[in-house]
Amino acid sequence: MAGKEKPKAPAKPPAPEGERIAKVLSRAGIASRREAERLIELGEVAVNGKVITSPALNVTAADKITVRGEPVGAPEPPRLWLYYKPEGLVTSASDEKGRDTVFDHLPEDMPRVMSVGRLDLNSEGLLLLTNDGELKRRLELPSTGWLRKYRVRVKGNPTEPEIEPLRKGITIDGERFQPMEVKIDRHQGANAWLTVGLREGRNREIRRAMEHIGVTVNRLIRVSYGPFRLNELEPGEVEEIKPRVLREQLGMTEEAEGPKPALRRAPRKPAGEGNTTGAAPNGPARSGDGRAAKSSAKPGAGLKTLSDSWQKATRRPAGKPETGERPANGPGARTGRGPGTGSGSKAGPAKAGPGKSGPSSAGPRPGPKRPPAPRKG
Repeated sequence: MAGKEKPKAPAKPPAPEGERIAKVLSRAGIASRREAERLIELGEVAVNGKVITSPALNVTAADKITVRGEPVGAPEPPRLWLYYKPEGLVTSASDEKGRDTVFDHLPEDMPRVMSVGRLDLNSEGLLLLTNDGELKRRLELPSTGWLRKYRVRVKGNPTEPEIEPLRKGITIDGERFQPMEVKIDRHQGANAWLTVGLREGRNREIRRAMEHIGVTVNRLIRVSYGPFRLNELEPGEVEEIKPRVLREQLGMTEEAEGPKPALRRAPRKPAGEGNTTGAAPNGPARSGDGRAAKSSAKPGAGLKTLSDSWQKATRRPAGKPETGERPANGPGARTGRGPGTGSGSKAGPAKAGPGKSGPSSAGPRPGPKRPPAPRKG
């Protein structure tokens, strides 16, 4: 007897076209996904002229979306900026106490951006800004696992045994803190400078951890966030990451590069200058990994490159000095390393001219004259 046929499973309904409305608003830079859902619940979002109150809606490019009556355009390619947040600014779009916010002090020509994570009012240093809500969410996820490094000045002189518990992980008021990377850099009178690395980002985590071991943080500067570094930014300056670097670091698909990245300085002086007291932080070593785009090279960088290239191209074999070349010792000898390579060296490349190494207009040196050959016959 033939076996009975098994009943077929009911076909799954086709997935709705488009994307969730909150995700679309987030990608357009209107707000984060959570904030977009709140705007929808407040009745401030309309689709095709009809106000919606639930984020459970998919939209396509053909739908017309407005927020508070303003049309929402197509999302721009994701962009990311480095910003040196000065001390004394709040990292939020608005402050109920009327304090100055980060967004009050950004250059006026910047598009609407959101911060990736936060920095406390009294903290300074690297803050990432983006125009894309999905990118913001991705960079904030703990699963990203990016190390965030801080230069921390504390009042007190902690010892290695005292900071060892921080490296193993501690519990404060029932809250478990993951192990930190802590290094004592130097002691400076009644203070000490530390380098601290985190992979979480809990509220006031470093300050609370230092208080737990008996020292007080009196300056805190974030110098890196994953592969992105503060480098030589000054308080209040903004620098855009090159699209190519952003794609490489995040594994993103290629997008149109859009406007040329540039270094911008805020038009007005931010409140609470964070770089006026205490020793200056020692930033991380410069690296091409995660390097941001600057609008122009540092003064002297072009001359240094030209000088290095010229020296390599015109280097003469050992033991064959050119006429007019500087002596190895004595007056006029160059001391130390070549231009731009020594610590603090400001010497530029040697200019070509009479009596100096470089391109010579005199041509090859003439040899001794030969006597004329005798005529035959």
